[in-house]
Amino acid sequence: MADTPENKTAEADLGSKEQEIYDQRLEKGRKWREAGFNPYGNGYRPQHLAADILSRHGNQSMEELEKAEPAVYDVAGRIVAVRSFGKAAFVKLRDRSGEIQVHLKKDALGDAYELFKLTDMGDFVATQGAVFRSKTGELTLSATKFVPLTKSLRPLPEKWHGLTDVEVRYRQRYLDMVSNPDVKQTFLKRNKLVRFIRDFLDTRDFVEVETPMMHPLVSGAAARPFRTHHNALDIDLYMRIAPELYLKRLVVGGIERVYEINRNFRNEGISTRHNPEFTMLEFYQAYATFEDLMDLTEEMLSGAAKAVTGDTKVTYQGHVLDFGKGWKRIPMTEAIREVVPSLTDKDMADPERLRHELLKTTHGEAERRAIETMHHGELVGALFEHHVEQKLVHPTFITHYPTAVSPLARRNDQNPDITDRFELFVAGREIGNAFSELNDPLDQKDRFLAQLDAKQRGQQETMDYDEDYIRALEHGMPPTAGEGIGIDRVAMLFSDAPSIRDVILFPLLKPLAK
Repeated sequence: MADTPENKTAEADLGSKEQEIYDQRLEKGRKWREAGFNPYGNGYRPQHLAADILSRHGNQSMEELEKAEPAVYDVAGRIVAVRSFGKAAFVKLRDRSGEIQVHLKKDALGDAYELFKLTDMGDFVATQGAVFRSKTGELTLSATKFVPLTKSLRPLPEKWHGLTDVEVRYRQRYLDMVSNPDVKQTFLKRNKLVRFIRDFLDTRDFVEVETPMMHPLVSGAAARPFRTHHNALDIDLYMRIAPELYLKRLVVGGIERVYEINRNFRNEGISTRHNPEFTMLEFYQAYATFEDLMDLTEEMLSGAAKAVTGDTKVTYQGHVLDFGKGWKRIPMTEAIREVVPSLTDKDMADPERLRHELLKTTHGEAERRAIETMHHGELVGALFEHHVEQKLVHPTFITHYPTAVSPLARRNDQNPDITDRFELFVAGREIGNAFSELNDPLDQKDRFLAQLDAKQRGQQETMDYDEDYIRALEHGMPPTAGEGIGIDRVAMLFSDAPSIRDVILFPLLKPLAK
């Protein structure tokens, strides 16, 4: 007997029952091969999709189908349901477009019916036939040809139970998508979102670029990086936290409207809102302000909501979110006072009063020590995160962040303690961050030095001093505004996903214990 894959013993990570099924399927694959069909072959090209057939004939009655000139269709897909009656059977085939029922009969297929009897749930097969309606009224292909394509050695989850273990779903996304068709729809929505954003920016004269993913410095955002090492150059590098400083170099170089849909990496905690590897849209527009970007962001995301979900009103985890125009815009200090009315304007200017307010509800010793060392602007930012952020359900722009927590944003002309910056919040989480860019090289140098001071005070989420970026600004950057938007978080909103892992195909997970 030939030494084929079907004759080799599989390395079992299965229980005895599962191993028995595995071996049975191996044997069926061997019999396919004996009949002249490679159970792992290649080259079959189906001519039609299930959805096209359903679209063409879905509204035709049984009588209309019988009177019409019969059209033969050729489809291929995975078997996801089987009802066998001995010499006949109904199967459901699923291809990339959907599912269609196929009726197979021994008297129509002859010897090919024996090949069908060697199939299992999960196998890939091809078939040809004309359409009719079954006794239950379902549009069905009457098979006149049957071709086995790929033998599935492991069974799919049980039909009525599906794959419900969340941990297994994330680890075995391929099985998750087979067992839970809605999962595929989530990622198709995500794809539609990204395509809409690209089209939106391209039509407004933005240029898409690619910038480095390995940086010699920690730059672009205040976050903890992943570190790696380049052997040939013998230098340490950091996985990209954000592409910001590279994109702004391109504005200096003359690409006045530039964007990147980029993968970023931050060595931080994992939660329903955070994954160490995530996707951002980051874009910069010369001769624009942060207020211009608020208008653009409203237009872009309201359009994206309509394109992805069919409406500007999106239901997310029980809340109806209105992405139509007219989003609330409010300065950070006013947003804090709305939630904590006991704080007066005078209190908001008093760092010790703010420190006291924060310490009232803080119990962790490390966090209390960090609060004791915070400057005024850092205290304002911490109060906002603690009291306000989670209460911002509907799309809301929070504006005028303290300079101390905005190391790359332009100072406000009337009040240098705040910046011309906004963050967009929806469903209690940050979705986007934007500001009028700091194009003053002397001010930027002082901000970088302040970041070094914060690092010396024990803050881990800080940036390095980027001498080349200062040099770029010294050559002159036009008045510019820039923004970053979390693609994963927007995808969560538009697909009603409770966790960021639901919209990332392969999220980072803790290794299984051996």
